[in-house]
Amino acid sequence: MVTWESSGQAAASRLGAKAREELRKAIALNRNREVFAVGSLDGSGLVSEIEIVARGTEDKVPALEAYFEKGGILIHNHPSGFLHPSEADVDIAAEAGSYGVGSYIVDNEVEEVYIVAEPARRKAIRTLDEEGLAGALDAGGKLSEKLDSFEPRPSQIAMARDVAGLFNRGGILAAEAGTGVGKSFAYLVPALAWAQGNEERVIVSTATINLQDQLFSKDIPLVSSAFKRKLKAVLVKGRSNYLCKRRLAEAIEEEGLLVDEESPLSRLLAWDKAGGSGDRAELSFRVDDASWAKVCSEADSCLSLRCPQREACHVIAVRRNAADAQVIVVNHHLLFADIAARRKAAGLEQTSILPAYSALILDEAHVIESSATSLFTESLTRPSLLKKLSRLWRRTRGGQFGVFAKLAALPGSTQDWTDGLDEEVRIVQSTFAELEAGALRLIGTEGSLRLTTALADTVQAFREPAGRLQRALLALTKRAADCIASLPDSVLQEPSVYETRIASRSLGEAADLIARLKDFESDLATVYWLEKTRSSQREIFVSFNATPLEVAGLLQKSVFEKVRTVVCTSATLAVGGSFDFWMKRVGIDKGREDVETKSYPSPFPFSTNALLAIDPEAPHPQKAKERYKEYLGGAVLDLLMASRGRALVLFTSYDLLGHCYEVAKPALEKQGITCLRQGMDDRSRLLTLFRNDISSVLFATDSFWEGVDAPGETLSMVVIAKLPFKVPSDPIQQARAEAVEARGGNAFVEISVPEAIIKFKQGFGRLIRHSEDRGVAVVLDQRLASSSYGSLFIESLPHCRLLVDSLSIIEKEVKHFLDD
Repeated sequence: MVTWESSGQAAASRLGAKAREELRKAIALNRNREVFAVGSLDGSGLVSEIEIVARGTEDKVPALEAYFEKGGILIHNHPSGFLHPSEADVDIAAEAGSYGVGSYIVDNEVEEVYIVAEPARRKAIRTLDEEGLAGALDAGGKLSEKLDSFEPRPSQIAMARDVAGLFNRGGILAAEAGTGVGKSFAYLVPALAWAQGNEERVIVSTATINLQDQLFSKDIPLVSSAFKRKLKAVLVKGRSNYLCKRRLAEAIEEEGLLVDEESPLSRLLAWDKAGGSGDRAELSFRVDDASWAKVCSEADSCLSLRCPQREACHVIAVRRNAADAQVIVVNHHLLFADIAARRKAAGLEQTSILPAYSALILDEAHVIESSATSLFTESLTRPSLLKKLSRLWRRTRGGQFGVFAKLAALPGSTQDWTDGLDEEVRIVQSTFAELEAGALRLIGTEGSLRLTTALADTVQAFREPAGRLQRALLALTKRAADCIASLPDSVLQEPSVYETRIASRSLGEAADLIARLKDFESDLATVYWLEKTRSSQREIFVSFNATPLEVAGLLQKSVFEKVRTVVCTSATLAVGGSFDFWMKRVGIDKGREDVETKSYPSPFPFSTNALLAIDPEAPHPQKAKERYKEYLGGAVLDLLMASRGRALVLFTSYDLLGHCYEVAKPALEKQGITCLRQGMDDRSRLLTLFRNDISSVLFATDSFWEGVDAPGETLSMVVIAKLPFKVPSDPIQQARAEAVEARGGNAFVEISVPEAIIKFKQGFGRLIRHSEDRGVAVVLDQRLASSSYGSLFIESLPHCRLLVDSLSIIEKEVKHFLDD
């Protein structure tokens, strides 16, 4: 319900002292222009906490739906001092009111406040019936009637009870749920009950598309069918999955006569006009990656509420659809991208997609550190720089394009700001080419290089072109700023002006990254590194990167201290029964009273149905690399003959994978056993081939250590070539290890071993996927039997039969165990 008041009142009657002071400072810092904030009410009804989310010009500021949260307050100032709401204010208040959000207007001194709309008052929390919800998963429970071959699982019931209790109290639960526990049902039952009973939004985030699809298409519909009231759940993808109408129109305009009816751009336009959802996954025709890259939505080119296509925008439609959903399913990358968008200094546009939330479930939580590390890494490459430059200015046979061309067409633009622009762009391109060439010389034959103080003299030649590139980029940003400053006030609200600011800011961020790379020694909290990579056309280029040394602090502030209820779950969180390593890496303070860690054992009979075999006589994989390589090829072949295929062989390097594949393939195919190799087809098709061909063998590395679900006879044996330690030369791994050593710690014990154990558990977890599965995991790395840390790897696995013997004995036992 939106209610209106006709006059102002003392700001102190509605805003607490701290909130008033923060808002006053933000307005002053924005040179008394409009500032947009969101506020939360304390128990007395005063705004006690605010967050500045946007800054605008003298007479306009964007409204940000992503921050609409029931019971909250949207606050902005009127620089004129006249607090009566404009038509735009009324529209914003009406839209906010539909979400239960109030709207206040203040003066620049925050002494007066005008109540445009009161917020909806939050209802008292309706606590969940913990035992009742757990009982839904027990024999005779509501879900038992909806599942074929239902069997109550004590671990699942216990986890559901604990998650329900967490929702009631608030806090953090780290839940390691073994294979077969059914963790998604264990958290969805209380999560859906909480979302419905308290009208609170729950975000469920996963690492893989497979789990996302399973949750959204199968698990959530099934669980929600047990509730009396219908529940709304939506799947939200990253914005690059959606078509941008403005970019599509511009791409077609630029292509001109080259666009025919059968071109990807024409077909996309026809699809969009016919009511297409904008989601690439729903296209009925193929669009190549290069064409899609021209037209997809991108955060650093999005005009958001300034866009002329705003009302029909696919991304805003997704955001609006998510705004009234009780459950939103996302992936970790989108979750952290949304967090990053909110962490940035609020500016002209709103690039976050997710609405506000107070409950978060992180499934596949063992990878959130790597997901956050990847997302918070800043990178600059030749292709990305050329893309930034083309947004600013480009000349083709069809004419002049980019934001400078748009500014030149504005009424009142008297100066030709494109004069000399081609030369400035050329200088940026040529200087970057020099920098890239120098970087390639520094990297040499390696794949990557971390910039360290030990290389200070070596990288001196790198600094000079880096400095020139920085200055050249800043010259372009200055040209853009000068151009805007020369425009009459009457056109400053035009979308092209905001687009110019966004494009200029993007170049400014590139200049800032280059400046920090140049002076890398002064920033010990960031890892600066260069990486040699190849384009799809096999062209070599360099990626210039800056990665946070640690992401624990970012996650702690943005997630674990901010969100009321957080459930973190995975089959692999603990090392030797302890969650300490994982919690420390992701920023969970184990000293907090509201933090719980629980392990829920697998219901599957590992003790009788799984065998772990170790060859202690294998050559040492580090001390005798060539002998080990020769041994491995023969050992893998012999084991696969013993198992009659039906196996997944996991490696830590493509070199060993390729060697063993070439050794084994001829002999296995003579026996009618199909050999599949990572890279011969895309992942999903490769896994389908593997599952459908029972005797086949899949040789794989890296991502195939997790997310492979092949129950039954198809996957009767997992062969692990080497313990999955990360490459010590990896720049980020290297920097984090050195930081531990600098603190007096042991990096191998504190980082390398726990990380390897978690990945080892993932690999082993591919074996038993059903209660009737039976299988063998063979480890061809003697360190598991001979090293001081080997026992910790074994202790971290479900209890199963253990065989430590020669390869010949293991082969006999494989035959016997699988044929028993």
